[in-house]
Amino acid sequence: MNRNDFIKKGLMGTGMFVAASAMGNVITNDIDELKELEILGFNHIPNTQSTLMENAVLHKAESRGDANHGWLHSRHTFSFANYYNPERMHFGVLRVLNDDIVAGGRGFGTHPHDNMEIISIPLEGDLEHKDSIGNVTVIRNGDVQIMSAGTGIQHSEYNKNSDKQVNFLQIWVFPNKKNVTPRYDQITLKSTDRHNTFQQILSPNVDDAGVWINQNAWFHLSQFDASHSQVYKMKDKTNGLYIFNLNGDIKVNDQSLNTRDGYGIWNVDEVTIKADSAAEILLMEVPMAI
Repeated sequence: MNRNDFIKKGLMGTGMFVAASAMGNVITNDIDELKELEILGFNHIPNTQSTLMENAVLHKAESRGDANHGWLHSRHTFSFANYYNPERMHFGVLRVLNDDIVAGGRGFGTHPHDNMEIISIPLEGDLEHKDSIGNVTVIRNGDVQIMSAGTGIQHSEYNKNSDKQVNFLQIWVFPNKKNVTPRYDQITLKSTDRHNTFQQILSPNVDDAGVWINQNAWFHLSQFDASHSQVYKMKDKTNGLYIFNLNGDIKVNDQSLNTRDGYGIWNVDEVTIKADSAAEILLMEVPMAI
């Protein structure tokens, strides 16, 4: 896929975060929402803070969207809510990658989603979840949560503690099936199972390791010691791989990544990841076509 095709794909199929209330009104908010996006021409607004290569894209941590609402500080890798950048629409079916910090006792009130696979990965603190299909749970570091919004689901998420913050990743993936029955699941993982290896946390398969989603995607978490190197082989060679470096310094092939940098690559069979320091890494293998 060349640069022009990649940009054009990034401008289409973005969808909206909307749902109707019992009174027939549209419920929206300015924090947790996908805006309707105008289709713009190639390179309409160049982003000088990111680098787009022939088969890879680099998103430096400091170039992400920055939304600070006081109780919520969110960094957006891709266009979201009031952050809009035509070169940052999505990476294949990976539509949202938000790095959220929620103040003690605060959170997202009840709001709707539909036809989106929504993954939450807590990094710090305790996040309380309630939804319209009867789930009341708390997710913590080491847990992975999935909601298949399907025909429509409403939920709220609050920091369960008043004296410490919550930091979690909010990830949205376009599904390959629309209008499915809404579904919720969460699992607890052993962090030791990702030491110097790729721990699978998500896949398309119900009986496979981790949670499953309605998409041909695989997610892995890793904790590498300094100097450890390992090859990641693509599960589906038509997919792309987006690597979000949670902590530390790594190299993906010859590309250096620092803490919270993101790097997407496609048209490859495998990549080599080497830790220049102790590092924590999230790998998201996703289809490139929506």
